[in-house]
This record gives sequence, C-alpha cells and structure tokens, in this order.
Amino acid sequence: MLIGTRGSDLAKTQTGWIQEKIEKALNLTIEVKIISTQGDRVTDRPLRELEGSGYFTKELEEALLDHRIDIAVHSYKDMPSQTPAGLVVAAVSEREDVADLLIIRKDAACDDEDELFLKPEAIVGTSAVRREMQLKALRPDIETKDLRGNVPTRLRKLADGEYDAILLASAGVRRLGLDLSEFRVERLAPSLFVPAPGQGALAVQMRADDERVQQVRAAVYHGETFMATKIERQVQALFGGGCGLPLGAYACRKNSEWILEGFWFDGMQSPVRATVRGNLPDSLPQELFGELTQSSSSCSTGCC
Repeated sequence: MLIGTRGSDLAKTQTGWIQEKIEKALNLTIEVKIISTQGDRVTDRPLRELEGSGYFTKELEEALLDHRIDIAVHSYKDMPSQTPAGLVVAAVSEREDVADLLIIRKDAACDDEDELFLKPEAIVGTSAVRREMQLKALRPDIETKDLRGNVPTRLRKLADGEYDAILLASAGVRRLGLDLSEFRVERLAPSLFVPAPGQGALAVQMRADDERVQQVRAAVYHGETFMATKIERQVQALFGGGCGLPLGAYACRKNSEWILEGFWFDGMQSPVRATVRGNLPDSLPQELFGELTQSSSSCSTGCC
C-alpha cells in the first residue's frame, strides 16, 4: 500500500501520524511516496497569482487516479470543495488547534492587547488573503508582505528581520514541535480571527472503488471533526469552492448547540463578520452565507 504526501517536514510529519494509525489498524506496512505539487515548486510569487486551484493537492489526486499511490494525505484547508470524480475523502482526522498564531519578533512587539501586541506600521508576512484582510481590519496601519516556503523557512525569514511578524496555523507549529521561545507568540482566538475551512484537520483521500476505504475510515475517523469540517466546507462551496478564498469559517459544538463563525471579503467592500447558531448543523452554512453576503451587499449601499 502506497501513501502519497508532499515533501515538506510538516507534510511528512502529518502523513507519518496517519500512516501509523492505518498500519496499526490494518496490520500492514505502508510505503510513503513524496510527490511535488505546484504550490511547492512555485515559491517566487503569491499563491493568488497561480492559475487554477488545488495548488497543494492536484498532483496527489492525479497520482491516486493513475494508481501510483493508494492514499493521499492533505491538510484539509488546502482542498477545494469539489473532489474529482473517482475519488473520495475516506476520513477526516481528529483536529489539532484550529487557531492562527501571530508570531512576533520581540523588538517589534508592544504590550497593547488591543493592538495585537504589534508595534505601529509593522510588516507582517502571510500568503493568505483571508489572513491579510482580517489583520488589516484589526490593524489598518500594518503592512502585509507575501510569505512563502515551508514552516521552518518562514520562521527563519522572520528571525532574519524580513518581517516584524508572521501568521501561521497553530496546528502546523504544534505538529512539528517547534521552539518559538525567541519570538512573542499570540494565539488569535477563532472567534476574533476566523480560520480557514478545515484548518487543523487532515483529510485522507482514496479511490472510491478501493475496497479498503471503510477500513481506513475506521482507523482515522473522528466524528466531531468530521461534522465541524463538513459544515465549514459547505460554506466554502457556497462561496465558490476554492481553497484560496478570502473566507473564514469555523464550526464548533457547545453542549447541543453548533456555533458557526464566518468572515468574508468580496474584494471591493469592507470585510464582514457573522455568527450563526442552532441545533441543526445542516442549516447553518446557508444561514451564514446569507448573513455574510447580505452584510456585504448592505455595505455596498454605503450603510456600514
């Protein structure tokens, strides 16, 4: 059995975790195959300038369809909402911390929580439009600068002074077990800074006709994460399905109630935020979509 992954340290670490679960459950040995994706190869320009979608997933999906691998492991936030014909998401793993981290050089930090502990006119690195727009909504004075490369490379660029701070997903930092003691690290609560749909979860993708799909699902499946990410990705689909959208969606359950946080930037008007709640999770994506698009439309009339 062959499992495919990208070549970064984070991708290999995440794949190793999934590999161990499947090997133990199915009592077999899995070989890992490294596959380069467009997002890995093109690092000299922002992701938003690349054509198409699935910058970190397309080549893995092609390898599945060509029977060069049997399983692909993806960071769920990187996956477009549409799965190619012939493939299925066999399982979604238990979620790591869903939040984003603001990692600040200590000489660029301040003690004002309302200013996100960032000095005036700080330069912040990120490759995500979602992060850029939310940050500028909270701190209009800051300058954002494109940030590419794997997690250690991004941290090295920060340490070298190319940025005053950078934004990273907490999940990746935690999975790699990185020492960030030389920096000031602020966890941005998902209720304040809405994560990408699926952030913190891993998706295990297989061919739909593979007889081992159910076995793999049983080895990896985590019900709470599956439902939360399903809700978030339904929101993503309503907005067009791309993984590079300026969209945040985060679902969590408190007691019997689901709470769905949303962020949207239409590229023309001010960013909008909304929260919906209810006991029927399947209805929440459409409700949030309506709230976000109605708010965006209202802003275009000049009333916000």
